[in-house]
Amino acid sequence: MKKVIVLLIATISLFSCGSGDQSVSGIIEKRNLEEIRAKKNEITLQQNVIEAQLKSLDSAIAILGNDEKLPLVNTLTAKKEVFNHYLELQGDVSTKQNVLIYPEMAGTLQKVYVNEGDRVSKGQLLATIDDGGMSSQLSQLKSQATLAKTTFERQERLWKQNIGSEIQYLQAKTNYESSENMVSQAQSQLGKSSIRAPFSGIIDNVIKDQGTVVAPGQGSEVFRLVNLSDMFIEVEVPETYLGSVVKGKEALVYFPVLGDSITTKIRETGNFINPSNRSFEVEIPVPNKEGKIKPNLTAKVNLNDYTNENAILIPTSIISENAEGDQYVFVAMEPNADNEAVVKRTIISTGKTQGAKIEVLTGLEDGNLIIKEGARSVKDGQKVKIKN
Repeated sequence: MKKVIVLLIATISLFSCGSGDQSVSGIIEKRNLEEIRAKKNEITLQQNVIEAQLKSLDSAIAILGNDEKLPLVNTLTAKKEVFNHYLELQGDVSTKQNVLIYPEMAGTLQKVYVNEGDRVSKGQLLATIDDGGMSSQLSQLKSQATLAKTTFERQERLWKQNIGSEIQYLQAKTNYESSENMVSQAQSQLGKSSIRAPFSGIIDNVIKDQGTVVAPGQGSEVFRLVNLSDMFIEVEVPETYLGSVVKGKEALVYFPVLGDSITTKIRETGNFINPSNRSFEVEIPVPNKEGKIKPNLTAKVNLNDYTNENAILIPTSIISENAEGDQYVFVAMEPNADNEAVVKRTIISTGKTQGAKIEVLTGLEDGNLIIKEGARSVKDGQKVKIKN
């Protein structure tokens, strides 16, 4: 159709120029200045009319022609979904059950019963120290206590029968109680020659060898005992999140060295704001079923500080900004059966960002077709074609 119209216009133009050429020649030959000027004005007016008609024909061809080409765009559908925003922090793994075990009495380390890497239970015997004859003394004290008990029991029976004096009864009772106390003290002292596990865990290090002379105090550590089942991470959270980072909120923990991550919850939040950095402490438990997580391991922690159950999320890359600082996106309005639609520029307001997506607070509705690919090359009111 376009070729036919162009050919028709060219034929009319040639015909007009040909007939106008003879008339112009005739006027020029007359050498009448007024007629020449009048003819020039007439031809100029015809030229303006023809140019206006050509523009109208070009517009009609662009709209109605079979070879019309609309810009191709790709869209995404706005839909409401749950949006969780996370505060990114870093911390180290700790455990409250990571201790050095010291001896409680001086002496030679007589026997070591465990090796590095052994799992032990609370109260299990780990090592013994030479008691220096204290066990023999305890046997003597027990014998004396047995005699004192027998004497007291006999004296008590006599006293109940009103036989003997009260002072005899009281002396027997005192001797018996004193003997029992001496036995208890000796047993307590002798018990210090046995080194036992204060809690269940793993022997991480056997520091002193059998036969070494040890004594209470710094430098005489015998074992390091670690419990890897009760691990936690402490992170410092800025005070601005005091109302949003609370006990029970979800926490995502990633261990870069292990390439592993876990999902847990905040166990405790601090009640004190550190004045030096305006932050408070948050404690996060770390399940360690496989035992791969070790104390002081670096971890990246994401704490959930905001949740929107009906949020509309879009890529940040498709958002533009005008001279007034308003953010906007292009929406494809009411596409027809041929996936052709008109572009509408829509002003939006945004909220929190998570990764490559941002929360849209106002401006978009559920089901809107937002132009994604081609958003930078379209204009408001332009007709486009949506890719399937």
